[in-house]
Amino acid sequence: MQFDSLMDFLTMGQHGLYVWSAYGIWFVTILGLIFHSLHQKKQLKKIIKQKHCE
Repeated sequence: MQFDSLMDFLTMGQHGLYVWSAYGIWFVTILGLIFHSLHQKKQLKKIIKQKHCE
């Protein structure tokens, strides 16, 4: 598929809102999963360290 202008690309033939919102939701979800996983890893290390020192 080829677009004549940047605006045509962004609107994607009247489907731009759906396409770009889907990308946005995907991006936010992935970032949320990454940060949640890092937070859980940090908590798990803390718990393991506490149990090891007892």
